[in-house]
Amino acid sequence: MEQLEFFSVPSPCVGVCSVDEKGYCKGCMRKREERYHWLSFSPSQQLHIIKLCRQRYRRKIQQGKTSTLEVEQPQNSQQDLF
Repeated sequence: MEQLEFFSVPSPCVGVCSVDEKGYCKGCMRKREERYHWLSFSPSQQLHIIKLCRQRYRRKIQQGKTSTLEVEQPQNSQQDLF
C-alpha cells in the first residue's frame, strides 16, 4: 500500500542541464526518462528517483577520488631509504 503524500516532491533540477558520458544529467544525475516523465511519476516514485540520484552522485564522486589518487601517486623506481 502506498503512503499518501501531502506535499509535492520538488524537482531535483539545479539548472545544469547537460549530459555526461553515461547519459545522466550532470546537475541532478537523472536519466533522460526520469527527467522527461518527472511530473507523471507518483510522489513515491519521485522520492525513489531522488534516492537513485544520490547514489549515482556518490558513486561518481568516489570514482573521481580513486582516479585522482592513481594519477597523483607517481611510480618511484628508487627504494625508500627509511
